[in-house]
Amino acid sequence: MSTPRRFGRLYHDVPHWVEAGSLYHLRIRVAREQKVPLTDPALARTLLETAEFYHARGRWWLGLLVLMSDHLHALAAFPAHEHMSKVIGQWKRWAARHSGVHWQEGYFDHRLRDDERGEQLTSKAHYILNNPVVLGLCASPEEWPWKIHRR
Repeated sequence: MSTPRRFGRLYHDVPHWVEAGSLYHLRIRVAREQKVPLTDPALARTLLETAEFYHARGRWWLGLLVLMSDHLHALAAFPAHEHMSKVIGQWKRWAARHSGVHWQEGYFDHRLRDDERGEQLTSKAHYILNNPVVLGLCASPEEWPWKIHRR
């Protein structure tokens, strides 16, 4: 068991009692110096393709991912043999090297507990899907092109 880092950083070591396959709401932000929005068509396609690649290879199970200009939201689960921080870190490093994305350090995660998987899961998915609508970028979630959504 590793020791949590506490100096200005969030740590993401999953406690031993959290079962593999737990579902997480993730938010990953770009750094302020990022010039190209994540919704730039070429960049968005690349990010969605690599997210699908990680899904297909079993690095994560991605139920929902929505790209916004300066951040993304996702609902994801990770198998027992993969560590969430390692998978997300590798994905972010790949995007930084190959697509020039400047990410903020770390990310936000919230594990959905068993009692949150019904109504709360629906609520979180609705919140994520409606992000572009609330910002006036599209009229409905179905119109937003920069997403992965498995029902």
